[in-house]
Amino acid sequence: MEKAVTPTLALSHHTGVTLAEVGFLLILIAGVWFVAAETLGTKWSHFRRIVTGIALAVAGLLLIIATYSGHFG
Repeated sequence: MEKAVTPTLALSHHTGVTLAEVGFLLILIAGVWFVAAETLGTKWSHFRRIVTGIALAVAGLLLIIATYSGHFG
């Protein structure tokens, strides 16, 4: 009988730290975009809020991966 092969995510310490840094940078960019969307009040404000949400979601995913790998923190 064959055993199922499960993919494993193996990250080095440097890769985990880099993923976390990119995640935190995306949070910073999302904050600036959110402020721009609220203060400028142009027709692009809806688009800026969507970009902010996407950036926060990607940042959260990167931080989860970096934390899960055990090489961040």
